[in-house]
Amino acid sequence: MVLPRRPADSRRMSVESTAQSEAGRGFAFALSAYLLWGLLPFYMKAVAHIPPVEVVAHRALWSVPIAGLTLLALRRTADLRRVVRSPRLLAMAVLPAGFISVNWGLYVWAIGNDRALEAALGYYINPLVSIALAAVLLGERLDRLQVAAVALAAAAVAVLTVQAGGLPWISLVLALSFATYGFLRKTLPIGPSQGFFLEAAILSVPALGYVGYLQATGAGSFVTAQPVDVLLLIGCGPATAVPLLFYAFGAKLLRYSTIGIMQYITPTMIFLIAVFVFREPFDGGRAVAFVMIWLALALYTWPMLAGRRRAARTVPPGSA
Repeated sequence: MVLPRRPADSRRMSVESTAQSEAGRGFAFALSAYLLWGLLPFYMKAVAHIPPVEVVAHRALWSVPIAGLTLLALRRTADLRRVVRSPRLLAMAVLPAGFISVNWGLYVWAIGNDRALEAALGYYINPLVSIALAAVLLGERLDRLQVAAVALAAAAVAVLTVQAGGLPWISLVLALSFATYGFLRKTLPIGPSQGFFLEAAILSVPALGYVGYLQATGAGSFVTAQPVDVLLLIGCGPATAVPLLFYAFGAKLLRYSTIGIMQYITPTMIFLIAVFVFREPFDGGRAVAFVMIWLALALYTWPMLAGRRRAARTVPPGSA
């Protein structure tokens, strides 16, 4: 005899199904973002003949309509109106916009000047720089594994400094600018999609002036360039906005530990593209430094994996 399903069982199964569906959608969004970011070096190589500052200006300009249409479609303009009416919040938004523009510009320059390996290293050490910033600026205490991870990363930077005869400044500036952007972005009381629109809108003001000046003086690449270059510059908007929006939606639906583990997809793809497609030199000194960074990231990631396993063991069967 088949017993009728109790209402509590039905509700529980419905909650489980919803949670699994949201996790699946979040994973798809985040994975799409990291894969698109990982393939971005190919796009940046295609625009390498255009000055990096001009490329960054077009990244900001053409991101605005995409971010704006997304906000309208999702009906998430209320928070944005609140920020626009507050001079203090607007001033707070200028700083992260400035740091992300530095990050964009240096990344474009690095790819165009055959420094993709250094860009990959920068995004590898970014999470370690983030926890170091949290310790310095927020007074957060680091556990032993985190201290060891940061120390290994510092040692890897020292190895690269000795090997290259100077600091790996591209990697350090990329990591510091992105980590600082993330830190400042968290202080802004606004959602991720609204925040991205606001940052792009803020950057679009000087960007529009700069592009207008270039075109007026005949030095711009937008009107006088080949049609393919015009399309590439317009495409900088979707190439910038789409993965950022995918990431924002994915991060909202996934656990922090899952995002923390997935973030290594992008620098790994950049690393592989730099070595096997762009054929950048990967000598013994760089190999030692990268191995040290990978060990540091393993130490950083291990507590996340261990925490997920403990959580899985403590969740009763059938619970959401």
